[in-house]
Amino acid sequence: MLKRFWKDDTGATAIEYGLIAALIAVAIIAALNTLSGNLRSTFNKVASNLR
Repeated sequence: MLKRFWKDDTGATAIEYGLIAALIAVAIIAALNTLSGNLRSTFNKVASNLR
């Protein structure tokens, strides 16, 4: 029974897909954090020019 359980890998693909989704989410969050400073400064420039 233990041998069968050890060889069973049916749940492995779900875990792999979950890890891939988590890595993609971390990459998106990191990219948004990087871009947020640039966007904030651009909008501040536009707002100061409109005043």
